[in-house]
Amino acid sequence: MRRKGRRLILFEVGVVVAIALILILIMPVVLSSFRLNLLGRFLSLAIVALGIDLIWGYTGLLSLGHGIFFGLGGYAIAMYLKLQVPQGELPDFMGLYGVTELPWFWQPFYSFPFAVVAVVVIPAVLAGLLGYLVFRNRLKGVYFSILTQAATIVFFNFFNGQQKLFNGTNGLIDFTTLFGATVSDTKTQFVFYILTILFLVAIYALCRWLTSGRFGRLLIAIRDDESRVRFSGYNPTEFKVLVFAISGAIAGIAGAFYTLQSGSVSPRAMDIAFSIEMVIWVAVGGRATLVGAILGALLVNYARVFLSEQFPEIWLFFQGALFLIVVTVLPDGIVGWLRQQKISLLQRPSQIATYPSLEQDPEVQHERQNLGN
Repeated sequence: MRRKGRRLILFEVGVVVAIALILILIMPVVLSSFRLNLLGRFLSLAIVALGIDLIWGYTGLLSLGHGIFFGLGGYAIAMYLKLQVPQGELPDFMGLYGVTELPWFWQPFYSFPFAVVAVVVIPAVLAGLLGYLVFRNRLKGVYFSILTQAATIVFFNFFNGQQKLFNGTNGLIDFTTLFGATVSDTKTQFVFYILTILFLVAIYALCRWLTSGRFGRLLIAIRDDESRVRFSGYNPTEFKVLVFAISGAIAGIAGAFYTLQSGSVSPRAMDIAFSIEMVIWVAVGGRATLVGAILGALLVNYARVFLSEQFPEIWLFFQGALFLIVVTVLPDGIVGWLRQQKISLLQRPSQIATYPSLEQDPEVQHERQNLGN
């Protein structure tokens, strides 16, 4: 069994490395610079989909507010980029609103290491704090979803109304240089593309590691029967706060890479509709699969681009029909359907159910035979 498990792990690693090499070596040759940049953005969205799958698919917590963490990660790296101006000058938008002195909380973002840490830490701390306030009161299900959605409204309105601090509705745009290189240059964007792939692979490996061992089994137990987990001596609150913080950090990383490749970040990243779209990506690909989260993010976003280009006036109807078909015909998502067809897609064999069926229990069958005699 151990040898078979090792073979499966090596096979999965080989497939992941092969896909990464295809994305790095072949796709830049096949695609134009515009299409490659588009692929890079979608791969960054696949990163946040992994975070959604970790908290929703494995832990059973439907978050409708991951746009907050995605947006915070984007703003953190964007603030550093906007400060790449001559000494003593302010970001261009501040002069339009009469700001004469750089706000105090902008000062640390002169440092690139601080900005990188902020991309991860700020969303993680906020998610952990929000999770603690919610989970300690044992709120879950629809109440948790409503609270995360309400938090999204608060952050959206805050950033949308701060013209002097964050340029309001327009957000932070027009990034110039990064380490002396032009941000919008094709070579610079290619570096961002490569980094996005590497981080996607690393975060996929992290999520696979978290969900494969005891920690993963505990998350599934919390999802399926939290009361029994608490009765067994575990405190589900601590684990839910931890996994929510990790998921928030992953969303922050995704937001940073999306901002680098799109060239802007705005309060629209914190819009309710965008957070709901993230959940749809995971639902289309398949919950609690990880691979399905990546597949769903790429498929839905490419479908949106294709339909909007081919049918600019009615593409929203096609997108709505796609979602309805998935929900009604493929409730377990694409990867879930493949599992039902006995087709494995980077998935290990399903584990034995926690509570075996009574019909298959040897002791029950033995008793029935004795009673029959």
